[in-house]
Amino acid sequence: MTSYDENESKFMRKAKENPFVPVGMAGFLGIVGYRLMKMKSRGDTKMSVHLIHMRVAAQGFVVGAMTIGVLYSMYKEYFAKPIQEQKAVEHK
Repeated sequence: MTSYDENESKFMRKAKENPFVPVGMAGFLGIVGYRLMKMKSRGDTKMSVHLIHMRVAAQGFVVGAMTIGVLYSMYKEYFAKPIQEQKAVEHK
């Protein structure tokens, strides 16, 4: 395999393990793109204040996505897995 295929498969593998990481990345890029387009009509707001608000919104989205991802993985590990194991014991 070429290094491109290896990188692509590594990204896809990581995305399947942690599905909220690509969501966080996409949200970050979406917020930054939206705020950069909105910069034209910012009015009297200083550039530095506009950039700080953009950074806080983007980081907040990423932190939220990571938190949801951690909660989802904890749910799969501690709640969904024992239920499946319990069903397997009952079938035996």
